[in-house]
Amino acid sequence: MDQQTFIHEYARERKNTNSLKWDALEERFGDADLLPLWVADMEFATPKAVTDALTKRIAHGIFGYSGVDKEYFNTYLGWQARHENTPFKEEWLQFSTGVVQAIYDLVDCFTEKGEAVMIQRPVYYPFSNAIKDKQRKLINSPLKNIDGHYEMDLADFESKVVAEKVKLFILCSPHNPVGRVWREEELAAVLTICQKHGVLVIADEIHSDFMMPGQTFTSAISVNEGAFLDHLIVLNAPSKTFNLASLLNSHIWIPNEALRKQYRAYAKVNRQTESSLIGQVAAQAAYANGDEWLAALIDVIYHNYQYIKTNLEAAVPSVKVGELQGTYLLWIDLSQALNGRTTKEVVQDQAKLAVDFGDWFAHDAKDFIRFNLATTPANIKQAVDQLIAALK
Repeated sequence: MDQQTFIHEYARERKNTNSLKWDALEERFGDADLLPLWVADMEFATPKAVTDALTKRIAHGIFGYSGVDKEYFNTYLGWQARHENTPFKEEWLQFSTGVVQAIYDLVDCFTEKGEAVMIQRPVYYPFSNAIKDKQRKLINSPLKNIDGHYEMDLADFESKVVAEKVKLFILCSPHNPVGRVWREEELAAVLTICQKHGVLVIADEIHSDFMMPGQTFTSAISVNEGAFLDHLIVLNAPSKTFNLASLLNSHIWIPNEALRKQYRAYAKVNRQTESSLIGQVAAQAAYANGDEWLAALIDVIYHNYQYIKTNLEAAVPSVKVGELQGTYLLWIDLSQALNGRTTKEVVQDQAKLAVDFGDWFAHDAKDFIRFNLATTPANIKQAVDQLIAALK
């Protein structure tokens, strides 16, 4: 499916649909008259196979207590075989209502109040929220920004693990917001440090399906042929890939049996919720039939990235558009282009854009913004035009 066919068939108007992204602008930003490029969902409908499967299931008319379809895991394994080829096992799988909920639960389950949890800022801000809300000690080992290319600072990471007695590390892979797809040797290095010092790793891999041209995703599960499974929990979900966030279905993969038993005991007391029947119906249909849809979507995302990088940097050379290896989220450095103004003054007040601001991800990233690329090229062109006009 080519880009234009995909856009024609799947692009949707989302205003007045109770969309958080479009209909909560006044509440979240204090201005309803903004073009939204913030929260990470899309202006594209989920694959037709998903809506067909949902229509069929809804026509049955009964939504009582339900188990997991016995073919759910095999369908997902088929998706894995066609994409990243991570060797998941069915007994590792636990369900949650979302990756963020899972992070809150896992922090609560595997650490005690006051214990240290490591993150690598700038990073997805619910990581910080979970650590603070659960009254743990937040330890940051910041990524190194080398002319727009981000790398882990392994020396800083290990020194803080030791000094702060870190119990848990939350890894973002691929990384939101900087767009890095970590190479296997990078993952092996940080996982080796964690294994050496007895640090449990939670790997948030929700963006793993969004690989830009030339990139290959390696799950933490696969690193060094599964050498780190006893200290690892992996999170992913169909919600990001197929625009299904409100259907409340995500995966927690726990390879180690003792950790799995500990989590199940925690969930028995703290997480008495049924799994999402509709979410699993949608996911199974997507994993069975969503390949062509995803390939076309990635083409649109990468086209949007190239448009922004070419046109924004040409018009305002002092802007640095980040590299996009994975995810559909673009990290943009405005620090040399603001001319004494604040990011909010330029981006929100003048350009009339709703974005995720850099200081949501790290205190020292106040001159950065995150753009959501999973939207139509028309929206991207409008956003770039408005931003250029505000910066000039």
